[in-house]
Amino acid sequence: MFIDEAEIYVKAGDGGSGCVSFRREKYLPKGGPDGGDGGSGGNVILQAAYGVDTLLDFTGRHHWIAKNGLPGLGKNMTGGCADNLALKLPPGTLVYDKESGVLLKDLAEPGTETAIAVGGKGGRGNKRFATSTNQTPREFEPGTLGEERWLRLELKLIADVGLVGLPNAGKSTLLARLSKARPKIADYPFTTLNPQLGIVELPGYRRFVMADLPGLIEGAHTGVGLGDAFLKHIERTRVILHLVDIDPPEGSPSPIEAYRTIRNELKAYSDLLASKLEIVAINKMDLCGDDSAMTELAEQIGQTVYPISAVTGSGLEKMTERVWSEVGELRPKKPEPKALPQSPHLRFPEPS
Repeated sequence: MFIDEAEIYVKAGDGGSGCVSFRREKYLPKGGPDGGDGGSGGNVILQAAYGVDTLLDFTGRHHWIAKNGLPGLGKNMTGGCADNLALKLPPGTLVYDKESGVLLKDLAEPGTETAIAVGGKGGRGNKRFATSTNQTPREFEPGTLGEERWLRLELKLIADVGLVGLPNAGKSTLLARLSKARPKIADYPFTTLNPQLGIVELPGYRRFVMADLPGLIEGAHTGVGLGDAFLKHIERTRVILHLVDIDPPEGSPSPIEAYRTIRNELKAYSDLLASKLEIVAINKMDLCGDDSAMTELAEQIGQTVYPISAVTGSGLEKMTERVWSEVGELRPKKPEPKALPQSPHLRFPEPS
């Protein structure tokens, strides 16, 4: 089950209390104070982990509480510190404070982690309070309380390319054709109920991640259909692949009307979506006898349109190469390693 929102309560562990103790050994009737400090409470850590795809684990359990630190002991023994409580989240999770609505952390990259609630510190034992004028202190400190808060988790899928289009435009078929993903495919609208991810592999060890999102309809940005729940996932993509049906069923919008409907929904949802780079592909060309509709669409929108057939595979190579070129440009460039300065005292033998 795909779950992309959850609310949880997190509580870090409290610190252990300090100890009041006095040394009592044979021949040392007045050995002085030897109460140890308390241990620290465990932190609550959020981790963006590989292999975690949904927030399902946090819908049935809402309270996540780390263990408390142990109290100090005699003989100057410090109480044990509690282990941290690590919560594994899918990469792309946004962490909000529920009460204020402030974004606390964006776990965009796998391996990213943050201490969302810090454990309390252990209190001091009476050994710490001994002075020259107070050699038998009975004071001690209780441990401080660990942080606690309610969080709202929101998952936005991370993909290079987001597939958008009206229902039955052929998005699931295209994803299944280009990758090893196996989304549900049928001849009725809203076949895709949850976002589906697939890895598209091209020659030369090139690959990018494509996301198939549930079909959008007019009014999706206001909650009509399924679009309002999943439009947020397109915000993470670098490129939008807009799929248009060249041969819509009777009574359905024409290709140009279908294109404008989707564009209006993206713009109404957010300016960020409307400003993303878009590649337009017109699907089901194997069912069309001529290219008049494709030519008209290209003239109306003023950009190149790629004719494809997700069933037969025609036109896919040219389209995916264009997608790859755009994704490669938008991906962050890896910094080149800096050369280490060479010491003037180092001398390497000349090659013989």
